Amino acid sequence: MYFDKAPFLLLPDWPGLPPEIGVATTCRRGGMSLPPYDDGMGEGGFNLGDHVGDNPEHVHYNRARLAACLPAPVQWLTQVHGTTVLELAPFQSHSVTADACFTLQPGVVCGVLTADCLPVLFCDPYAGIVAAAHAGWRGLVAGVLEATVARMLASGAKIERILSWMGPAIGPAHFEVGPEVRACFIDKDPHAAMAFVPNTQHPEKFLADLAQLAQRRLHRVGIMQIAGGGHCTMSEPETFYSYRRNGVTGRMASLIWMKK
Repeated sequence: MYFDKAPFLLLPDWPGLPPEIGVATTCRRGGMSLPPYDDGMGEGGFNLGDHVGDNPEHVHYNRARLAACLPAPVQWLTQVHGTTVLELAPFQSHSVTADACFTLQPGVVCGVLTADCLPVLFCDPYAGIVAAAHAGWRGLVAGVLEATVARMLASGAKIERILSWMGPAIGPAHFEVGPEVRACFIDKDPHAAMAFVPNTQHPEKFLADLAQLAQRRLHRVGIMQIAGGGHCTMSEPETFYSYRRNGVTGRMASLIWMKK
């Protein structure tokens, strides 16, 4: 990924993405938020989460700065690690509980907030459909990616045309989980065991590869065009917020839209 002109915007390295699709991911710098939601270097942070204890005026300022760079304000979701997928129409002011969204409307921005969970963006440019999903381990196990793809297919997308991109999330060297989490994935797919390795420092725990688990889920429904997944929120503190690293912290957004 590389920085756009705005200090808080990162443009994903997404090979083959058609020019009519707009995408962006935010980082932690370039906003108004104060510690512990700052940029990690004593300057204002670009926290976009309004549920993490930050000053509401600072969050509003950051969201307004982001909206000025987009074709429309983001319709923020109330995320609960579930599988509800919301279809977005032109802007609605009320918040809706969902962990993924999609749209067939040009200029409508789909987005999810994360700070270690995996954001996954989708598009079928020929059908004119884009989507965004919030995939922590609970959402992955429950099937949030499959649910998102299913809604896209029901709206006219073709599985062989869908492109996907995995955004910054906690990496496999840092995502420690218990055996019960591993068991949840293996119950659904025995081959998911390959995404877990024993943690030598804590033998009763495992290190999980969230991106690999998501890739397995996408492959199983027929999506083969998958990009991204190389940035670790935990090990890149100068760029990303991380809940596992800091506890009280901000949230980044991953965004996709069809250009008008």
